[in-house]
Amino acid sequence: MTGLNIKKQLGTKIKRLRQKRGLTQEQLAEQMGIATRTLSGIEIGENFVTADTLEKVFEVLNVTSSELFAFDHIKPKEDLIQEIISDLNNIEDRDKIETIYKIIKATINE
Repeated sequence: MTGLNIKKQLGTKIKRLRQKRGLTQEQLAEQMGIATRTLSGIEIGENFVTADTLEKVFEVLNVTSSELFAFDHIKPKEDLIQEIISDLNNIEDRDKIETIYKIIKATINE
């Protein structure tokens, strides 16, 4: 991803997974057995995880390495919107477009 290094990408991903699970930094750090300031440094991309901490991330957040290191969707909002629009413009099948429309509306209205 342009503009973000691996530490920032990984930190952003860990933060999103933590928030998705409704955990505070303190709660996740405690479950992982690390200091809150260490987790904070990881999430903002100042620090990189050790192998031991990485194993704890997999275990506590219940993610695989491929899930954790998939960064394609971590882009600025505007870039994601433009990519979606571009992809939609390339779809010829009206039924597919209607299905995507329904999915988007259902997701937005959750």
